[in-house]
Amino acid sequence: MNTTDEKYMQAALKLAERGIGSVEPNPAVGCIIVKQNQIIGKGRHKKFGGPHAEINALQDCKTLGASPQAATMYVTLEPCCHEGKTAPCTDAIIAAKVAKVVVATPDPSEHANGKGIDQLRSAGIEVQVGVCENEAKLLNAPFIKFAATGKCWVILKWAQSIDGKTAWAQSSHESRVTSHEFRWISGELSRKDVQDLRRRVQGILVGIETVIADDPLLTVRPSRDKEAARIVLDSKLRIPLDCKLLATAKKTPLLIVTGQEAVEVNSQAAEKIARKGAEVLAVPTAQGRCDIGFLLNELSKRGIAQLLVEGGPTVIASFLKERLADEICVYIAPKILGQQGAVDITESMAELTEAVDLHHVDIKRFGDDVRLRGLSGKTVDEILGKKSGE
Repeated sequence: MNTTDEKYMQAALKLAERGIGSVEPNPAVGCIIVKQNQIIGKGRHKKFGGPHAEINALQDCKTLGASPQAATMYVTLEPCCHEGKTAPCTDAIIAAKVAKVVVATPDPSEHANGKGIDQLRSAGIEVQVGVCENEAKLLNAPFIKFAATGKCWVILKWAQSIDGKTAWAQSSHESRVTSHEFRWISGELSRKDVQDLRRRVQGILVGIETVIADDPLLTVRPSRDKEAARIVLDSKLRIPLDCKLLATAKKTPLLIVTGQEAVEVNSQAAEKIARKGAEVLAVPTAQGRCDIGFLLNELSKRGIAQLLVEGGPTVIASFLKERLADEICVYIAPKILGQQGAVDITESMAELTEAVDLHHVDIKRFGDDVRLRGLSGKTVDEILGKKSGE
């Protein structure tokens, strides 16, 4: 592979990465235009619904007074050839008389899947595919999975102390944690990073125990135009009618996931929840717990391409047991809580019968906290088109 091509594609990938958290559920794409071994234009997809990377790169050429005619374009994902929120990028590339387009990876979406590449070649433009392909696929792994399979990307996230506690112990007089009583495990910088993580997703899921204990809002702060749907696993319809989630249900989507039996037995509770503005969704249950595999299929059908699971240890472990996690993100605070801590995540993890290996692990500090993030090996193999064990 040409090292010059790799150099420019790596630059395009770095540009693309800056769009993560702003462009979802669209992919993060970067584009570099090169002529006579000089970069004459750069662009990236900046915001969902906004111009694509190729259009911004061509506009950059115009701003700099450089002509893209006979130039080489490096783009991290196959240019679109369909009319969506924006005009087809292939039309603009052809009109600009670019000589060659180097594509990192094809777009597996039904409306693309090689059609953009074919259109460019039909117009006489040389197209090379596969430069830094694995890096490009992993950068947009959630998009690639959803586009290729129609299944949402599942992120498990939690914060813990060094000794595995996920919450401070409550004093005996505390029945429910209020905002002024709540003590965080992780620091302010870690919590800010969680907000960035929430901006990526279209759904945020917790279990009913988290709602009862913490009374969370599960919104992005500061708020954005398009809020993620809040989802609660509540197999017995125990959600408090005065909780913050229901108080804001008419403003921000809220889905209460329960069992059919619970709806039949507690029909009045279901009606009260619905009147608050939430949707009650009955799913199959097993041993008193909602079928999360069934739920993920339903959420995928609703267009939730990325789901953030912020539940407690029981919910986290249930996703791991069924091998439904694609990405794991753990914030470890430099605290040993001992008897001051509650909810030991290691107890739920001890129930796992199979080890979970993380690949492409990223370790980063946020103040004194450490964030460990990685992808499941099974997911990586699927994204890269490998057979298990290759």
